[in-house]
Amino acid sequence: MSEGEALSSAEILSLHNDECEGALSAFKRDLQKVRTGRASTGLVEGLMVECYGAKTQLSHLGQISTPEARLVTVQVFDAANVGAVEKAIQTSGLGLNPSVEGSLIRINIPALTEESRKDIVKHLNKLAEDIKVSIRNHRRDSNDIAKSQEKEGSLTKDDSKKVMEGIQKQTDAKIAEVDTLLKAKESECLEV
Repeated sequence: MSEGEALSSAEILSLHNDECEGALSAFKRDLQKVRTGRASTGLVEGLMVECYGAKTQLSHLGQISTPEARLVTVQVFDAANVGAVEKAIQTSGLGLNPSVEGSLIRINIPALTEESRKDIVKHLNKLAEDIKVSIRNHRRDSNDIAKSQEKEGSLTKDDSKKVMEGIQKQTDAKIAEVDTLLKAKESECLEV
């Protein structure tokens, strides 16, 4: 928004909703990358692989699938990249040990220990809290816009109050959605 640009109440609410949706999308992407003991393509598809002198996302170098509950496979398109893909998986910090069969890479997902499950849940709670803080910051910024619009006279006091109530409702709904996603992921992690 440029300085002095007047926004309607609907535009302020829409802007706030878009910013909160962006934060929520980032949270969903982060959740996909968390290892839960169950195979997920999201676990490895974002890994960066050094090949052809550049870093390339693993999802661009092969077809990733989960044929079994504890198995991820990567069918590498170009056999010349198999070694680089294997190395990227080994050095990813995910604790995965791939096995290579021609241009197919199998990644067995080991069962999690009780301690590692608890650590993952702590990590998930931290991710969720960071996203909630981000959503609350978007609320503060949107409320500031509404207040400045009221001060400039482009919104009436009643309209400004309604906008701030709408912003609070959107914020509450997004935070409730974060809690729902967190609970689902936690139960997936604690499932033996």
